[in-house]
Amino acid sequence: METTFVSLLAYGVFTLTSGLAMGVLLAMRAAGRTLSQAQLHALATQGHWYGIALMVSSPLTVAVLWIAIRMARRDFAEYLALNWPSGGELFRALGIAAMLMVAEYVAAYFFGSHGSADEPYAYTSARQSGGLLIFLIGGCIAAPVMEEFVIRGFMFRGWSQSLPGPAGAIVLTSVVWALIHTQYDWYGRFWIFVTGLALGHFRWRSNSTWLTVIVHSAINIFIFFTMGLYL
Repeated sequence: METTFVSLLAYGVFTLTSGLAMGVLLAMRAAGRTLSQAQLHALATQGHWYGIALMVSSPLTVAVLWIAIRMARRDFAEYLALNWPSGGELFRALGIAAMLMVAEYVAAYFFGSHGSADEPYAYTSARQSGGLLIFLIGGCIAAPVMEEFVIRGFMFRGWSQSLPGPAGAIVLTSVVWALIHTQYDWYGRFWIFVTGLALGHFRWRSNSTWLTVIVHSAINIFIFFTMGLYL
């Protein structure tokens, strides 16, 4: 229950700070004009602004974990399993992630492409405004570090050592990870859940959250550059 409470608190801080950051940016952009709901949505999903919001909110979200862990008189790096993986573990994890992405693309080809309608627009808007680097840092570095620290680091540690156990913690963290990606439809969330199972397995087998950060970041970077080629 303590793990769940702190995780909800961290998610609340992320939602609040990213929302405030986006609100400030929208206010600066609108400059006193009255915008419709569609115009506000178009502005909010611009890639460079989204990247800035992630860069602002991610450190503050991780700070919630640091405070909770230190209040429990535990070492931050030890509790979150911030251990560097071996070369073999990294190679194996990246190979499995690559196979999952191939399976996802093959399934999308046969069943129709699904996912997030906002992602292509976010990329295009970031490219047009010269904010691709900000979008890259926010979506492919800041977000993976924050999400993995919270989900495969903090939540997995607490739940795996309580009633759900390691297997239950892998499933539960994957469900949570899929549900918080509200920008995707249920097809996209299914593949996020499947990828989460793989990341949870990597975290349990290697005892390294840095491994899941690297794999998560690599997946996002691959999607980032292939989206650029596609668009």
